[in-house]
Order: sequence, then C-alpha cells, then structure tokens
Amino acid sequence: MQPIRQLEKVLGGLVDADHYLFSTSDLQGVLGGARGLPVLLSRAEKAGILKRVCRGIYLYPRVDYPRGRLLFHAAALLRANEFNYISLETALSDAGIISQIPINSITLMSSGRSSVIRCGDFGRIEFVHTVRRPDELSGLLTYDPACRLWRASPALALRDMRATRRNKDLINEEVARELV
Repeated sequence: MQPIRQLEKVLGGLVDADHYLFSTSDLQGVLGGARGLPVLLSRAEKAGILKRVCRGIYLYPRVDYPRGRLLFHAAALLRANEFNYISLETALSDAGIISQIPINSITLMSSGRSSVIRCGDFGRIEFVHTVRRPDELSGLLTYDPACRLWRASPALALRDMRATRRNKDLINEEVARELV
C-alpha cells in the first residue's frame, strides 16, 4: 500500500472531535517511522488529508473539531513537555477584565522560552517565559479541560501582566478590583 493511502487509512480510524491534531512525531509513530516523512506530509497536504497548523503540527480537516479551541490544543501539543498556562490578555479577556476579545491570538505563560508561533489562517500563539514553578502557583491555577491547559486566575493574570511589563491600557480597573 502506498504510504499516503496508509496514512489516510490509519488516521481515518484514529481521529474524532477530541483527537484531530498530530505532531510530526505522532505521525512518524503512526507510520512506523516511515522514511521520507517530510515529503509524505507535503503530499498529504496537497491531497487535503492533512492541513498544516504550524511547524510540526497537522490538522486532520475531515473531522468536526472545536474551531474555537484549536489554538489552545495546538499550544498544548507544541509544548507538551513544558509547564504552560493561559494568562495575560487571554485570561483577562475571558474574565471580562479586558473588554476586547483577542481574535485568533492567545497568550500563555510557559517554562519554555518566549516565542510567537504563527499558525497561518488559524492565528498566533504567544508563549511568554516564566520562572515560576507549578507548586508556587497551585492555588491560582485551575485546569480547563476544554482548552487542555491550566488557566490563571484573574489575580495571577494581572500579576503576570505587571511582571512581563505588558500594556495595561485595556484593563478595566473597576472590574479587576471586583474580581481580585
């Protein structure tokens, strides 16, 4: 069987609304360490079997996936070996402290290095480095199963905004005082 047909058959049996994103290492494992993986992935993209989200992350577009959570799920997959949590503008917007809703952009604190990952039409993921450990923040984080990431409390997100010297012009101080 041709590798592209093998990939299509295997993925067709694996994907569902919860499992629709794959890293290149996932795909390499699915194919048993197939040689020429970059060429195969390029062909799979051209055939519409996969869609590249960002470097190393692919979407199986033939399944109904939660479009509003795709960037969060991609971030969790990209930095699976790091401590990450939703914070800064994203957490404050979700809490209603910032009135503007970031479109196609999410911000997370990460134990990994700071970087902005461009995800084409899907948007962008911004990781901001933190030296804080999970045990230091345990009372200020809650797990968000829909996003598959930890989420900062409004108090922690505000503290992160100050610590990273982010622009605080959009913060509604009155709402912030009520929630914190």
